[in-house]
Amino acid sequence: MCRSASRAYGRTGILRGSFRHDERVQSDVQIVKRQDPKAVERLLRSLPDWFGIEESLTEYVSDATNKPTYLALSTSGAVVGALLMTRHFPGSAEMHLLAVDPSLHRRGIGRALAEEFERDMASDGVRLLEVKTQGPSRPDENYATTLAFYLAMGYEPLDEILDYWPENPCLILVKVLNGRP
Repeated sequence: MCRSASRAYGRTGILRGSFRHDERVQSDVQIVKRQDPKAVERLLRSLPDWFGIEESLTEYVSDATNKPTYLALSTSGAVVGALLMTRHFPGSAEMHLLAVDPSLHRRGIGRALAEEFERDMASDGVRLLEVKTQGPSRPDENYATTLAFYLAMGYEPLDEILDYWPENPCLILVKVLNGRP
């Protein structure tokens, strides 16, 4: 799916190409809306290539105690994915965190979480969504895959801020809902 990190980013610094999830889509996941900081922490700790900075990880876990949360549950009830959201203004919202059990990547769980979030936001009058990820000025194969996912979901790069996070550049992506600016 992704080429090496050095080739994954084009001249513009943005990954181009397609993102395909595995054909074995996880159709038996249930999306629920409830907070579960311990489950979020377990997920993040299983993803050290994305959430390996302890201070950031603990901030996300703290956020999971008070931010609206979408959880993907397996048929056994185990949390296999999580999305935290932030509502900045009536017309905009942010996908603050998206994490999926690494053994279940590319099975449609992240897409199911993002689509549920997007449906809810659209029905509540939100017109603009935002997500932040590591920027392309510091190429990384794992984040190249993450960026490919967001691009496939219809998010567009808006800006890269080099000093937003202490250790990594921040790429801001946006998506317009309901076809309105």
